[in-house]
Amino acid sequence: MNFGLRSRVLATAMVLGAGALLAGCNSDGVSLANNAKANKPVPPKLVAEIQKKDMDLQSPILIRLFKQEAELEVWKQTRSGDFALLETYPICRWSGDLGPKVREGDRQAPEGFYSITPAQMNPQSAYYLSFNMGYPNAFDKALGRTGSQLMVHGDCSSRGCYAMTDEQISDIYALGRESFFGGQRAFQVQAYPFRMTPVNMAKHRNNPNMPFWKMIKVGYDHFEVTHREPKVDFCEKKYVFDAVPLPGSTQPPVFNAAGACPAYTVDAAVADAVKAKERADDAKVAELVAKGTPVARMNTGIDGGMNKIFAAHVPGGATGLSDEGTSSVALASAKLPGTIPSHVNPPRALEPEQPPVVAEAPAPATRMAIAAPESSSQSSSSGNFFSSLARKVGLGGSDNTASTAPVAARPPAPTKPKVETAKRHDPRAARTASRAPAPKHVAPKASAKTTAKSDATRKQANAISGAQPAVPSNGFDSRFSAMR
Repeated sequence: MNFGLRSRVLATAMVLGAGALLAGCNSDGVSLANNAKANKPVPPKLVAEIQKKDMDLQSPILIRLFKQEAELEVWKQTRSGDFALLETYPICRWSGDLGPKVREGDRQAPEGFYSITPAQMNPQSAYYLSFNMGYPNAFDKALGRTGSQLMVHGDCSSRGCYAMTDEQISDIYALGRESFFGGQRAFQVQAYPFRMTPVNMAKHRNNPNMPFWKMIKVGYDHFEVTHREPKVDFCEKKYVFDAVPLPGSTQPPVFNAAGACPAYTVDAAVADAVKAKERADDAKVAELVAKGTPVARMNTGIDGGMNKIFAAHVPGGATGLSDEGTSSVALASAKLPGTIPSHVNPPRALEPEQPPVVAEAPAPATRMAIAAPESSSQSSSSGNFFSSLARKVGLGGSDNTASTAPVAARPPAPTKPKVETAKRHDPRAARTASRAPAPKHVAPKASAKTTAKSDATRKQANAISGAQPAVPSNGFDSRFSAMR
């Protein structure tokens, strides 16, 4: 081992080892010092770009992740103190849906603000190289969210992570390592569902995650207007950005993610710039909504996304929940930013939206057979359930559902004799009419026959009293059992 490499290994051990001890983990630092992959130099092309943009090789970095665009941005601090975009890497694979991770096993890639210390760098990853995002953070924990080992790693395979190619994660890992050599104690990762632009906010305006997204957009806006890493705190189960002590205070505010917020303020120049951006964005969103910007589809059942440049090189590949549309022919001939492993599992293609299923109206006889009996509260409750379900899925109102009112409640046809209406709609009225002397123009046999039919109808109604409402084979239960 030459002197230069030996010095780098020793420096790595010292920096990473110190961070590991602070974090309660004392193995990663030592293993990193003896791992050739983790000590691979930053590529010359990237070094040249760093110099071109007035940055130092070991200056601090900041990472932003975007699911819908399937992109990872590496920002690096310039000599002026601001951060500038160094490189944008297409994400090979991410899993889950747009929205934050909530519980262990939900396959969701996290969203929010996370801090990466040297101890979270993993040189012995099963996925070439990786770093742990630090999920759950204090905000996640305050909400009772669970999960562990959420990484940014190589191998283009994800189960709740952000997966890059091995070549990409090698560059990203090296940039993080050099920032630690330069004295950065932790670098920030900002993970978003999409770029927080007015267009995207308008498209996703009906998404149930929108309150959370608006909250983290404040941090997004802080970075956009200052190009400085926002200071992140938590209180009252929410994010707080760039908090500073009140004027005249000698103690910094103490934050507790689950507790009440302390007294604090935000630098006036930063606060004013952020408010101005928010007002402009909100006005643009309102304008887009007024113009009829379509709402993005939700709950497609697709597991995550893939950047279109990778999807174009995978047989049957699709972008899934990333970037709208499929990959173009031109992308298929573009140079890939790394190697796609043979075991890659791309998301499936978006299926075209299907028109709503319209059920045929039940036959009148079926309505009478399953009418809710007056003495059965259970049957009435079940009928109300199907009636509500029918209205929700657009299959008609209560007049054509399984819980429709008995036919007897309908007004008699004005053109029919009164006694005939009673016979047809009310068994009790039919029985009363049958006991009365038969009109001269009606044969006795016909009256007896009508009475027999009325008795049969009464017996059938009594037989089903208290039973669960019957549902035809093509009714709600069979059509929508998969929705349960």
